[in-house]
Amino acid sequence: MLKYPTMNTNSIKKTAVSILKAPLMQPFRIALGEHEELENLLFTIELEDGTKGYGEAAIATHITGETVEATKKSLLAIGREMTGEDPREYLGISASLHKRLSDNKAALAAIEIALFDALSKRAKMPLWRFFGDGAANLATDITIVIGDLAETEETAKKFYKQGFRSFKVKIGKEFDLDIERVLAVKKVSKDSKIILDANQAYSAGEALDFLKKLERSGVKPVLIEQPVHKDDWEGLKKVTRLSSVPVCADESCRTIADCMRIIEEKAANAINIKLMKSGLLQAREIAILSRAAGLELMIGSMMESSLAATAAAHLAFGLGFFKYVDLDTPFFIKGAVAKNPYLDSRGVYDLNEVKRGIGISPNQL
Repeated sequence: MLKYPTMNTNSIKKTAVSILKAPLMQPFRIALGEHEELENLLFTIELEDGTKGYGEAAIATHITGETVEATKKSLLAIGREMTGEDPREYLGISASLHKRLSDNKAALAAIEIALFDALSKRAKMPLWRFFGDGAANLATDITIVIGDLAETEETAKKFYKQGFRSFKVKIGKEFDLDIERVLAVKKVSKDSKIILDANQAYSAGEALDFLKKLERSGVKPVLIEQPVHKDDWEGLKKVTRLSSVPVCADESCRTIADCMRIIEEKAANAINIKLMKSGLLQAREIAILSRAAGLELMIGSMMESSLAATAAAHLAFGLGFFKYVDLDTPFFIKGAVAKNPYLDSRGVYDLNEVKRGIGISPNQL
């Protein structure tokens, strides 16, 4: 049971919004577009007793249509209104945010992450304790972004040597080249697991053809993520029904209602949960519903700094039943991994040493 000081110091004193920028090691290219740099928003909540909670809005305009300018406007407006509220009333706050920010989930995520960072700091416990008893350490995959064959081989070799044994290969730009890229990654990463992520690029027929060509070449991925457009439910179901490779829904699952539809229509074998799509609380509910229905789970992220990525790791660590971990974006940000005390060079998150909250402060970003 949570224990709070008896003094009336729970309410939110003030909030703040600032730009969070960082250079990337290389452009992060997917079928829908690319990030040249990290440009997100940092949202800070300060309670009356001085406790501060930090949240991050990761903006992916080419995927969600959200913008930094509009998200900042949302955070500033709602931040002003939150002054004086009791963060322990987080269920009501979250419900209100989902109604107001249905088209700006990055802003919602930033607020909820900051809120729970402050709450868990005040309760003197790590954030993951809100979600369960903890699990084994989380080992993230590493993403091989869209690029030429030489870049693909070089990147895969580097990360394999570094200790990674699960590779997520972005596909969806050039069919034949992408086949070659997947084969190259498999060749240099030996016995590693291969995950494919098409980011909505294919029709159902193209996705199935891609998988068949890979299989003829001796490669069978452990998962293919979002092979068709997010609104192509019939296509998603077709790939799920006809493919021997499990299908993971990402962009098609942003809400609890989406999750229920996937379960009811047997539209996918797995769901990728991201805080930037659902916020913390609905992410938890989607995870619990999916597990109850027998779906596998991935914890993923947008282009996020160690703040949001580690917050997502807390959710997965606390719940303890995520099969796939895709929280590798700190490896694409210059200097980020060295500043994160809970993430090692092999991609392993160890949250056992977190004493309070997320454990990441702005000076570690």
